[in-house]
Amino acid sequence: MTMSGRSREHGRPAGREGLRGPAGAIRVAWALARACHPGPTVAVTAMVAALAVASGRDAAGCVLVAAAVLSGQLSIGWCNDAVDAGRDVAAGRTGKPVAEGAVGARTVWAAAAVAAALCVPLSLASGPAAGAAHLAGVAAAWAYDLRLKATALSWLPYAVGFGSLPAFVALGLPGHPWPAWWAVLAAALLGCGAHLANVLPDIPADLATGVRGWPQRLGEARVRVLVPLPLLLATAVLALAPPGPPGAGGWAALAAAVALTGAGTLLGGRSPRVPFVTAIAVAAVGVVLLLARGTEITAA
Repeated sequence: MTMSGRSREHGRPAGREGLRGPAGAIRVAWALARACHPGPTVAVTAMVAALAVASGRDAAGCVLVAAAVLSGQLSIGWCNDAVDAGRDVAAGRTGKPVAEGAVGARTVWAAAAVAAALCVPLSLASGPAAGAAHLAGVAAAWAYDLRLKATALSWLPYAVGFGSLPAFVALGLPGHPWPAWWAVLAAALLGCGAHLANVLPDIPADLATGVRGWPQRLGEARVRVLVPLPLLLATAVLALAPPGPPGAGGWAALAAAVALTGAGTLLGGRSPRVPFVTAIAVAAVGVVLLLARGTEITAA
């Protein structure tokens, strides 16, 4: 038995999801768009699509890569919000459609399942090996959402998920070549840095609701110092590990990453936002360098 006007998920108001007709459908669709973590979803999809273009995949292949990554990211984001709805209510987080009652958890779970189902054939369309690599990364992200985010291994799904992306692109090229080890390592390091940067603003609320992943165990102060370091290492790998000299672009990217990391460390005490912003800037340098290496991401 439920109370009238209330959602059965977490006791939140049923809200706009209860509206019928076109207006209700539009509002549910808007709530789902907000619940998919649109920023990271768009960023990761755009990055991998750009890497596919830079690697030399044809137009159809690039579209398939983008569609596969988008479906996977949508499934991950929706799974995350559905799982975290109770914690989001307890922490008083705003901007969370499920916790606000704008859309029900069952609806979000259904959307996650549909996106995950679509991700399978879209990934395998690039070939069995490429598809398996991408689906392994998506499965790792689901494992994070469902269990590992509250453990000391919370970094592992990020490393596996991001590391699978250059493998997905490389294995989908003609001849299905293996990815270069440095491309996979650099992407995995970017993933670890993304994990730290993503969790940093939420550490106090996470601890209050019992989430004790790797960053929460380190503590807010340590994470502020640590957050740019995996990203700096990723840039160093991308600049120095590929065959041949780094070139002016590689040295410039590495110098910029070092300068940004130093600035974030020195100025971090003045504002809690500084380490996060500088980490994003260092990540951007690493991503640009990865894209510049696009034609080299396959093993020699």
